[in-house]
Amino acid sequence: MGTTPYKLVYGKTCHLPVELEHNAWWALKERNFDFDAAGEVQFLQMNELEELRLEAYESSKIYKDQTKKWHDAKIVKKDIGVGDLVLLFNSKVKVFPRKLRSRCSGPFKVMDISPYGAFEI
Repeated sequence: MGTTPYKLVYGKTCHLPVELEHNAWWALKERNFDFDAAGEVQFLQMNELEELRLEAYESSKIYKDQTKKWHDAKIVKKDIGVGDLVLLFNSKVKVFPRKLRSRCSGPFKVMDISPYGAFEI
């Protein structure tokens, strides 16, 4: 496609501080500014950018943990034993041709439960 993922998402090109370093040094040389002071400012800006990135990462992690905790609290644990009646869910059945058609078949009686949670019906 000849474009970067950043440009596809945000609609503009991404210029990292490292890419702009050459142009910045050239402008400083033209204006006879202090190279060391400018380099120190750029170094501080890059460190600040790194701190902002780490802060965004931490807040994203906190949000994901809270969302996972909320989701896990909504899960209802069901204990199924031998002799219980269960429905068999068929994920290959398409609902759209007949909307009222159920994707479950059964009920079936549980005959055996393996140690890893598989059922024999």
